[in-house]
This record gives sequence, C-alpha cells and structure tokens, in this order.
Amino acid sequence: MSSTGTHGDSLSALIADITSCRACPRLVEWRESVAIEKRASFKDDTYWGRPVPGFGDADARVLVLGLAPAAHGANRTGRMFTGDRSGDWLYRAMHKCGLANQPTSTDSSDGLMLSGAYVAAAVRCAPPDNKPTPDERDACRGFLTREISLLSSVQVVVCLGSFAYDAACREFGIRPKPKFVHGVVVPAQSVTLVCSYHPSQQNTFTGKLTEKMLDDVFATALSLLRS
Repeated sequence: MSSTGTHGDSLSALIADITSCRACPRLVEWRESVAIEKRASFKDDTYWGRPVPGFGDADARVLVLGLAPAAHGANRTGRMFTGDRSGDWLYRAMHKCGLANQPTSTDSSDGLMLSGAYVAAAVRCAPPDNKPTPDERDACRGFLTREISLLSSVQVVVCLGSFAYDAACREFGIRPKPKFVHGVVVPAQSVTLVCSYHPSQQNTFTGKLTEKMLDDVFATALSLLRS
C-alpha cells in the first residue's frame, strides 16, 4: 500500500530516496565495510549495506521509532529491526498486542506484516558503535519529517530509547522536553509519545528492560488511540 502526500510525495518515493542516500561519508564507509567484512555467523549472507527505509502499514496509527539500523541486523537484512535480538523482542511484543502477524523477524522475505503500525528509525544507516554524530542525525532528519507527513493516521509514537525520543520531540515541537523515562507518556499537539527503553541486548540481558515492561508500553500505546 502506498501513501501520497499533498505535494505529490509518497512512501515509495521516500523509500527510493532513503535507500539511495550517500550524504554522510562516515556512515557510507561503515555500512559498506560491514557488508563486505560480515560477521562470521553470516558469512554466506548477502548484506543489504545501504540506508534502511521504514516498514509497515501506510495507514498506521502507531509509529515505532528506533535509533538506527544494527550493523548485522537491518544493515544485513534491509528491514528495520530484522535479523537481530532487538527485533526478536520488538516483534514479539507487537505480535502479542495484534500489531504484527507473527512474533519473529528473521529476513525481509519471512512474511512479516504489520497492521496499524509502522517501524522506522531516526537515522537510516548503521553507525559505528551505534552512535551517529549530531551532523549525521540532522542530515537524516528530512526523511523522518517526510515519513511523518505521509503517515497521516499516526496518533501514537513509541520511542525506543532516548535518541528516538529526542528526534520525536524535535519533529513535534515539544518544548520544554520532559525527561526521558521508561513508560512516560508525553502529549504533543497531534500525537502522543510513549517512551520505552530500547530493546538492545545491553538492556534486555541486564534486566533493565523486561518482556512485561515492553508489553506494557504497547498496551499503553493502544489505550491512547482514538476511535
């Protein structure tokens, strides 16, 4: 399904622009070197090695926003939160609450479909150490701005981590910005933000984020939807 904006923009045009972007030399070099060198466990895989577009339902009412593609996850598979343990956590929770048709996301042809939800990231290329620079963040911002404009049915944004939360606050003009706290709900003029710790191994392995905590975030997001 495609969505077309008032000025002729569309999700398909946005995806084409994202996947062909080479605006940030450091990120281009990193994502492509990772795709060539590969991780030993994926040595037989053909890596995507390009910017990763958003994924999901064009009529989504819930936007899930992350930081950036993982080097051996979305940078390998070409789909957000696919092929890594963060994705395992995310799509399990989304399946449990009815936003995904299956609880796993292994590759871009695995049959995963989202209903009422769209998954994107503030930065579209895998960054070294998962840390984009401010300039790289700003260079990518236009993609998110367009995406939000095209996803005109979005009512709730689930922000996975403080980086995504900061990006959402910029997009929706939230000032002053409340402190990022897991589970906090932040109303904006047109949407409501719901904050969650990122489902990275750093958080899930240590118990900082549990399955119940993530389930509760999505339960809150669904409870905020207007009929």
